[in-house]
Amino acid sequence: MKIRFLQAQCEVPRSREEVFAFFADPANLAVLTPPSVRVEIPAGGPPVGRAGLEFEYRVRVRGFPMRWRGRFEVWEPPQRFVDVQLSGPYRRWRHEHAFESLPGGGTRVIDRVEYAVWGGGLIDRWIVRPEMERMFAYRAKRLAELFPAG
Repeated sequence: MKIRFLQAQCEVPRSREEVFAFFADPANLAVLTPPSVRVEIPAGGPPVGRAGLEFEYRVRVRGFPMRWRGRFEVWEPPQRFVDVQLSGPYRRWRHEHAFESLPGGGTRVIDRVEYAVWGGGLIDRWIVRPEMERMFAYRAKRLAELFPAG
């Protein structure tokens, strides 16, 4: 199984505490996900994460339904949290969300993903990697809209 890596980052003109709190709310996952990927979070889920907490949601990628079960391995407000996939579309998924304070205010949001796909390099190169890059570009765009500078 080949482990692949992707890193994305953007800057948000808000405090690290405010940005972490936004990411800690599971409902905001749907806000940061492009329309081609629909996320359904079951009602009555936890309001925020914590280390060891398991979660489940449904995802539709280009119309194809999938279930995703995961767990928060690390929960260190307001610096970072890490979620891993327990079952879902990837062979392996580990996603670190890191939050760094910027000089003069603002927060750098850094996403580090370790993942492995079913089907190997061609599936990753032509389908998975481009979709992930679109997702993180969309996330940066939405964060700029939700937290405008000024």
